[in-house]
Amino acid sequence: MTTASPPTAPAASRRRAPHGPPLLVPVLVYVALTIAYVAVNASTPQPTASAADVLRHDLDHSAQIKVGAFLLIASATPLTVTAAFLYRRLRALAVNAPGSAIALAGGVLAASSLALSGMAAWTGARLTSDASPALARVLADLSFAAGGPGFSLTSALLIAGVAVPGTVARLLPRPLAVLGLVIAVVGVLSSLTFAVYGFVYLVPIVRFGGTLWLIATAILLPRTRPRAKE
Repeated sequence: MTTASPPTAPAASRRRAPHGPPLLVPVLVYVALTIAYVAVNASTPQPTASAADVLRHDLDHSAQIKVGAFLLIASATPLTVTAAFLYRRLRALAVNAPGSAIALAGGVLAASSLALSGMAAWTGARLTSDASPALARVLADLSFAAGGPGFSLTSALLIAGVAVPGTVARLLPRPLAVLGLVIAVVGVLSSLTFAVYGFVYLVPIVRFGGTLWLIATAILLPRTRPRAKE
């Protein structure tokens, strides 16, 4: 008496099972919080503003700054989740190069930069009228440094960590992958703001261009990677 063995699918038609959670959810939450933060903090003084102007703004817009700080700190959470999801997705797609780990590290560092920026802003909003303008200036500089060029530099690691394997393994459309590499390079260059203030104009390119890039990547990065046909 013989027993029939269970049917097996042809090797060429086998595919890896879907891996990883939906990327778009945390990305959209991050985008929504970022847009809300920008709307609330539209009147934030420029880094070139005087210490007296910064203190005056902190005193006159204390509640507004606190709301913005909350939104900024809150946005760090979905960004961290996004980095973790990207790492998991890249590993599931058999990307064994350092790119996945670089993306995770960059995402965690970028989220930490946002949180630090929000905390510094919240602290500045609690200053009283007898506070030193110099202290207000220091807190504003820390918030800018962390949430501006500091965030741009670290988010460049996140983007490059996905764009490089996306290019090499053809996981992303080539134009999108190349655009990611360009944004990552701009992010690195934006760190020169710490030496030459003129480079500050590169920061919004990374902040908003990188955000749009993350949305496109969350939509187009595949869940599965077909096996090569023999």
